[in-house]
Amino acid sequence: MASSVRVILKKIYSIALILNALITVACAVGILSGFYVSYPYWRPYAPFLIDGNLFWIAIAAGVINIFPSASIGRALHTGRFLFHHYVYGFFVLLSTSACVTAFTSVPLPSLFFVDSYNAGVNAGRVFFLTGLALFLDDLPDVSKRVESGLNRIKKQAYRIRKSLHFLQFVTGVFALYCCLSILLSTIVDSSRALPNSFVIASLLITSITSFACLKRKAWLKITPP
Repeated sequence: MASSVRVILKKIYSIALILNALITVACAVGILSGFYVSYPYWRPYAPFLIDGNLFWIAIAAGVINIFPSASIGRALHTGRFLFHHYVYGFFVLLSTSACVTAFTSVPLPSLFFVDSYNAGVNAGRVFFLTGLALFLDDLPDVSKRVESGLNRIKKQAYRIRKSLHFLQFVTGVFALYCCLSILLSTIVDSSRALPNSFVIASLLITSITSFACLKRKAWLKITPP
């Protein structure tokens, strides 16, 4: 019983790491969108952040963390409740998309590109990313064709595993730098303390995940399919 609970908790932990990586990507996309629309009149988190384009590296940090995070859960045998959880992920994605379209004024394609305090919009963002995290965690089980495509990507990743290992360090450092820049900017001007706090927390977790994966040499231990 205790071992089953540990397995389930580890699976939840794996999905939570994927979710956080997606939140980092989504937050960085929103900041970059505002940066490019307002350029040159808005320099995000200046003077602490030297260039808003550094959020592209934060996006890379989130993306690079997804595979090692998912591999934690893929190594476990949790079974399933009625369906594979990619089905639940797809259901969450579909229902969230319908609710955002029906009950908010934000077009679905613009969900992560607008600056909004609306509770419905922000709830939609969270549920959409949660559904996507569930879907990505179970992606190889969607179909044999998808699994074959992922194996081809894994084969290419194996060939450049040393580069990916190094990139995880570099992107983790820059994610931490972006995190500290937003934190210092928020201390100086607390008018956006609440939304900034979510970005700060996500970037901090992303950087810690990067360094933890480096320590266990996650990319170096990847094996060809």
